[in-house]
Amino acid sequence: MGRRKQAGGGGTPATVAATRAGVRFTLHAYEHDPASPSYGEEAARAMGTDPARVFKTLVAEVDGALTVAVVPVSGTLDLKALAAAVGGKRAVMADPAAAERATGYVRGGISPLGQRRRLPTVVDVSAGEHATVCVSAGRRGLEIELAPADLVRLTDAVTAPVGRD
Repeated sequence: MGRRKQAGGGGTPATVAATRAGVRFTLHAYEHDPASPSYGEEAARAMGTDPARVFKTLVAEVDGALTVAVVPVSGTLDLKALAAAVGGKRAVMADPAAAERATGYVRGGISPLGQRRRLPTVVDVSAGEHATVCVSAGRRGLEIELAPADLVRLTDAVTAPVGRD
């Protein structure tokens, strides 16, 4: 893995953040199908990657505060576990428009990296089982592959079992 720039420009806020931090990463671009029912599963298929290594970025509200959860695309987010991981009582999925405003990304392309406003972040503990994981690089059809430790460090995340099969 090496640092590679996205063709045709200066990259996304996610790739810029990873580059500035000196993180080694690989970009994976694929043709996004707007009819695909799941952005994450589409990415895993397009890259030929085990869905357990591809993580989706979800934004929830924990006791009214926006919070990011990064979980495998092969499963779902456990909202109770997310609330507990950040010391909260109740979590619900955030309004998509609020998530887009806070992160600076569009739904289906929300990256945990380079967000407009740094939100509390929880990465599912299963990320540590892999040498590298893939998350959105900030737009539909672009994934960034990096070491889980770098993902946690760049997002200032905690790890907890917040995903479920």
